[in-house]
Amino acid sequence: MVVAIIGLAVVVLVTVLLVASVRVVPQHQRGVVFRFGRVHDRIRQPGLHLIVPVADRMVRVNVQTVLTQVPAQGAITRDNVPLTVDVVVRHRVVDPVKALVDVHDYPSALCQVVRTVLPSVLGGVDLDTVIGDRERVNAALGTAVGGPSGRPWGVLVERVEVRDVVLPESLTRAMCRQAEAERERWTRLIASDGEVRAYHRGGPAR
Repeated sequence: MVVAIIGLAVVVLVTVLLVASVRVVPQHQRGVVFRFGRVHDRIRQPGLHLIVPVADRMVRVNVQTVLTQVPAQGAITRDNVPLTVDVVVRHRVVDPVKALVDVHDYPSALCQVVRTVLPSVLGGVDLDTVIGDRERVNAALGTAVGGPSGRPWGVLVERVEVRDVVLPESLTRAMCRQAEAERERWTRLIASDGEVRAYHRGGPAR
């Protein structure tokens, strides 16, 4: 009887340890194992893996491309125009160990880097460039953000994109008035040109 109880206990213990040692890594993730707090030898690829219970702890890292929305940020252009911009960062983890060990909460850290470099980048261009040449601004932001973060954090910054630009209401009204005046000027020019053409064809336009 005692032997049977001991045998049952051993079976239960082995089953518990086996269940506790099994880890599954999905296709879009990679597993980083810490053994007594130190990074173990290799990154676990997608599939079924065994770890040492109690001694090991596995952390799964997403390696998909992620779009991170940076909160709206104010800046001043080179021609002293204040504006507010919304920025999106497209990035993915290329080194799971660095992303876990070398930086705390890399998505938030990446947002902070964007918010730090954004005033400097926008301060180097004028309003016409921000509105009309968005690709140039995006490229400059991508270079600036990919420098301090990027590979040293195990994160590849694929693209930084300005999604929306909000101008002060007074400037928006002034631009609308300017556009309307420009349309009226072109209308008058077209009408005058028509009268001139009509006159040369045989007399003043009726």
